[in-house]
Amino acid sequence: QVRLVESGGGLVQAGGSLRLSCAASGDTICISAMGWYRQAPGKERELVATITSRGDTNYADSVKGRFVISRDNASNTVYLQMNSLKPEDTTVYYCNAQAKRCGNLTYWGQGTQVTVAS
Repeated sequence: QVRLVESGGGLVQAGGSLRLSCAASGDTICISAMGWYRQAPGKERELVATITSRGDTNYADSVKGRFVISRDNASNTVYLQMNSLKPEDTTVYYCNAQAKRCGNLTYWGQGTQVTVAS
């Protein structure tokens, strides 16, 4: 089992920045890729950014150039630096961990609310 705990959400003005953190615990040796997803009410969960254990990254087109994902493998923590935030970035953000090494399981955090005021 892998447990993911997010922090860093909150309220910010448009154009501002926030940094999300997600700390993994438990069977962290199982984790391969980690990432961030977001889900607005009534919509499907969508990818924001992912990062592999080697540091290869992938971003949604909507956040390219504004968000940066990073990872500290020593502390099993993934970060999402969000800059130039827009009101349409407002939603709940979820941390994700892929445990390809252990049954190819997927784990999710509890979610953290990001609100961008116009």
